[in-house]
Amino acid sequence: MATTVTRKGQVTIPKPVRDHLGIGPGSQIAFRRADDGSIVIEKADRTQQPSRFAKVIGSAGPGLSTDEIMALLRGNDP
Repeated sequence: MATTVTRKGQVTIPKPVRDHLGIGPGSQIAFRRADDGSIVIEKADRTQQPSRFAKVIGSAGPGLSTDEIMALLRGNDP
């Protein structure tokens, strides 16, 4: 599938590609270089890497209340 680049560097993404990626007006896309040097276009929300903290989010438990933290900072027993 080929498309033409405008003077502004814009292209129209062919409909079969848009349908395949599930993108429409307002969608964000991302470009990345593959290991073989080719450029890959992807729907942006699928390209986001999980945070390196994703595995530990919420694992610390409820923790101290604000009053307990303030007591510790002031040197009082909670």
